[in-house]
Amino acid sequence: MKDLSKIKFWLFDLDNTLYDGATKVFDQVDKKMSKFISEKLNVNLEEARKIQKSYFQEYNTTLNGMIKNHKIDADEFLEFVHDVDLSFLDKNKFLEEEIKKLKGKKIIFTNGSRAHALNVTKRIGIDRLFDGIFDIRDCEFIPKPSKEPYKKLIENYKIEPQYCIFFEDIARNLKPAHELGMKTVWIKNNEPWAAKYSDQDFINYKTDNLAKFLKEINEVR
Repeated sequence: MKDLSKIKFWLFDLDNTLYDGATKVFDQVDKKMSKFISEKLNVNLEEARKIQKSYFQEYNTTLNGMIKNHKIDADEFLEFVHDVDLSFLDKNKFLEEEIKKLKGKKIIFTNGSRAHALNVTKRIGIDRLFDGIFDIRDCEFIPKPSKEPYKKLIENYKIEPQYCIFFEDIARNLKPAHELGMKTVWIKNNEPWAAKYSDQDFINYKTDNLAKFLKEINEVR
């Protein structure tokens, strides 16, 4: 942890990172994606699901695949899939306190939308703690783990990668961050698509409790 004492830039993925994946918020988004594809492409839900997963694997997000292959309206897609019930997400005072203590710039870096990030962070009680949200529109719809959005983010926020740390639940999304000189933390989970590559050396740390991990950092700073 001592090598994290000089960190000045804190990057956080949103879904299943700033809240516990066990809440299954993203499961709702996942189902809404299948529904959107089913309606847009006039296929049944089973076929829509296959298309969705195939696009995620090939294009890194379902949205990217839908844009490239079907010229869909990205804003319509984002609004539809993020219209989910967040009422069961509780305030996380422990996480709030530890994020507050972090010195430097704090930024959310998500393949989702800014509106979704705001809705989620408001429910958790941490929406006022960040210096920015870099969403899929800011990335010009090029998702993680393509390197372009990472470079754009660095330029946009004047980030010094050697003093930056990135927290993310999808292991493969940590690779470009590491290659650019950032420290990386994988938020452990049992989803096969998220855990793939979690044994690679581009991951510096692993944790199943973000707030506890931040507390440990704060204690050595």
